[in-house]
Amino acid sequence: MLQDAFGRRFYYLRLSITDVCNFRCQYCLPDGYQCDHDRNFLTLPEIKTLAATFARLGTEKIRITGGEPSLRKDLPEIISACKNTSGIKKVGITTNGYKLPEHLPSWLDAGLDAINISIDSLDAKQFQLITGHNKLATILEGIDQALAAPQLTVKVNTVLMRGFNLDELSRFLGWVKDKPVSLRFIELMQTGDNTTFFDQQHVSGDTIKRHLLQNGWLPALRDKTAGPAQEFYHPDYAGKIGLIMPYSKDFCASCNRLRISSLGKLHLCLFAEQGHELRHLLTPNTQSDAQSNDKKIERIADEITALLGDKKVSHFLQDRLTGATKHLSMLGG
Repeated sequence: MLQDAFGRRFYYLRLSITDVCNFRCQYCLPDGYQCDHDRNFLTLPEIKTLAATFARLGTEKIRITGGEPSLRKDLPEIISACKNTSGIKKVGITTNGYKLPEHLPSWLDAGLDAINISIDSLDAKQFQLITGHNKLATILEGIDQALAAPQLTVKVNTVLMRGFNLDELSRFLGWVKDKPVSLRFIELMQTGDNTTFFDQQHVSGDTIKRHLLQNGWLPALRDKTAGPAQEFYHPDYAGKIGLIMPYSKDFCASCNRLRISSLGKLHLCLFAEQGHELRHLLTPNTQSDAQSNDKKIERIADEITALLGDKKVSHFLQDRLTGATKHLSMLGG
């Protein structure tokens, strides 16, 4: 089991498979995707090796992220590879839902267990203003399709922004009244490229938390492989509300995930100063026998275990340190 110097255990891997995104979200890529490197993203064999390595180290859950992971045509094969890795109990993806109704059947066939879909407004015009795309109706159709799949956990992510969607709280709460989704409000995070926008738009999730507690919402229990959301339920609502508040006290104390970038670097934190190269260890075996593959996995596992000693106690966002993260598309948020 992976454990750092602060006693935190890591059951959860966020695996980025591309940093390309086709949305132009105001808080992430307002000018669209700008490529500044070779698009030499992790291959399917490399992903299989990483999944097997992290499973050996106690990882039980893999979330496939981007950029926008659906831009990879081999996403169903990637889902299947992770799902069929011994020890991996749950495979999820985070997506903007651009063509969700079209893609979802193949993802389900591949074994997908969970899906997180980004919706930053329930107003079509505001949604387009935030993302640059008039796709809200398509995404909502895809969510209804996802909710009809009994094996699928469905969550919706909404980044809180003072001037864009804070006044939609009542509308969002009304939406989950009869819809069994977990809607998570995420505090806007400062990155290297959005300082001015952050200063103008950041609002604390405590505002939402106080409203929930004053209106009959109750804290829900947290699973060991869950993300950092504080989740709340209401006996009169089909859906749940989650709050992800990275600027709250002791937020990092419950950290349970590591990250792999689409270029094969281990990131100990979303806001770490650098990623650690693993790709040189992922080279294909000259011999395809199980013994040589097992040795390769063991070597990578040893490297990850050693690097974990460098994990810091905090992301230090509260000190306005954003590390190497220029924008969230770099590493999947």
